[in-house]
Amino acid sequence: MTFNEYQRGVMRTASDVTKATKENMLMNGILGTAGEAGELVDLLKKQIFQGHPFDREHLIKECGDVLYYLALTAEALDTSLEDIAIKNNKKLWERYPNGFKAENSLHRKEGDI
Repeated sequence: MTFNEYQRGVMRTASDVTKATKENMLMNGILGTAGEAGELVDLLKKQIFQGHPFDREHLIKECGDVLYYLALTAEALDTSLEDIAIKNNKKLWERYPNGFKAENSLHRKEGDI
């Protein structure tokens, strides 16, 4: 499955209310991403501080939920997950042409976000 196929599947399952306006879709996508990322954080917290066992499958499912909301956000921004992935990869190659170096992270070029 490609990112584009996945994104089409997300839109097939997005609620009519979510798809009503780009603004609704954007808000739902961003808030949903934050919420699901919070669930990942909570799983890690419980493992580290509350003695819960490492649950790989649960973590994978939560990552899928994050991906769902990122796809919704991409759609609201009239772009695709594939385009986002390409742009991010290009940015990282430019920032770290020889692999990660703390110096490159600490001293970025102007406008590098």
